[in-house]
Amino acid sequence: MVESREQSFFKKHLEGYKEFWSERFPVLNNYSRFIKRHKPLPSWSSSDVDEFITSDPVHGPTLKTAREAVNFAITGSAIGAASTAGIAWKYSRSLHGTGLSLAAGAVFGWTFGHEVANQWFQLYRLDTMAAQVKFMEWWERKTEGRA
Repeated sequence: MVESREQSFFKKHLEGYKEFWSERFPVLNNYSRFIKRHKPLPSWSSSDVDEFITSDPVHGPTLKTAREAVNFAITGSAIGAASTAGIAWKYSRSLHGTGLSLAAGAVFGWTFGHEVANQWFQLYRLDTMAAQVKFMEWWERKTEGRA
């Protein structure tokens, strides 16, 4: 009898935490139906994304802009990784320190590059998550033959 009360107590609190975190991270709700599928969606190519961009006049340009912003993040990541690893190697000659600097520089550079792209393309004005969800819905319909 005591065990069932404890399970319900923990289950109740677990549900509360799920609700708490789902409010703070809505990305989990938006993508969960694509992630938790019995049969995963097949991979798509750049031509598939370009087809969606031309077919959807509302969300297509937003998705295109978001894809262009990734180039800024990749460039920032490369610059951050190379510069921090180079400085670490120059001053320490420590292989493990250089490796850690490379990884940290890549993460920091990615973040900085993404923020530059955010300002450059004014991504803060666009709903990029909605565009990505619409693409996933479009791809789901297309692969299942409902397009």
